[in-house]
Amino acid sequence: MRIAVSASSHDIDAQVDPRFGRAAFFLMVDSETLSFDAVENKQNHQAAQGAGIQAAQNVADKNVTLAISGNFGPKAFDTLKAAGIGTAIISNGTISDVIELFKNKKLKIINGANVDGHWV
Repeated sequence: MRIAVSASSHDIDAQVDPRFGRAAFFLMVDSETLSFDAVENKQNHQAAQGAGIQAAQNVADKNVTLAISGNFGPKAFDTLKAAGIGTAIISNGTISDVIELFKNKKLKIINGANVDGHWV
């Protein structure tokens, strides 16, 4: 399965970025092989508004099935849901830790935003 994880840097040992829309990077990880692509989220990192929607659209363009982050605002969540992408939250850990939790079915799947918009 191809998974998008918000990340603090561009490698598999990076920490999960708790912000979805304003994450520094997204790692698109194949949960079976652990191969990944890092996508910089620079355009949204300091955006005044619309960061969640734009980040969600960028993730959706990468053909992922699940997005994982510390937090999802309502606009990001709705955009991901409309694209058929599931969402799960994790408070901390490395990207490789998160993938292990996913494989062991220990991630918290959410059915709605867990923070208000403009969470920084």
